[in-house]
Amino acid sequence: MAQVIKWEAEEYVVRDRKAGWYVGLVAVGLALIGLAIWMKQWTFIAVVAVSVLALIVMSVRPARKMKYKLDSKGLTEGEKRYMFSDYRAFGVMRDGGHFAIVLTPVKRFGGRVVVYFPEEKGEEIVDAFGARLPMEEVRVDLVDKIVNFLRI
Repeated sequence: MAQVIKWEAEEYVVRDRKAGWYVGLVAVGLALIGLAIWMKQWTFIAVVAVSVLALIVMSVRPARKMKYKLDSKGLTEGEKRYMFSDYRAFGVMRDGGHFAIVLTPVKRFGGRVVVYFPEEKGEEIVDAFGARLPMEEVRVDLVDKIVNFLRI
């Protein structure tokens, strides 16, 4: 791959959350805090409160528009660099109306990298990844299912 491919996309898919989602989140948080008080688990109260606050802050924060660059060495996302040598395969995932490349790390417990791209650049981007990494089917694991269900 001699060419450099550049594109812009949001860093994550913005989920539609209505007021009921926030009410449910606070209700679950309060129920867990009540359980922690009953069990006298004071540290757990702090963990639940901070987690609920963090979820609320992250859910109201708009997704940033990220700049991506794909070259012969790897992928650059803003200031982060992902080298092809750190990944054993890639796959293509469709999340609603959005398309994404999913990079599977060589390291057993390394995190997957999910990069969204515009549909019109899709063929060019997939071909470029395919020239450097084998393509495999993206399996949605339990954590991904829970995240999608909770609309996080």
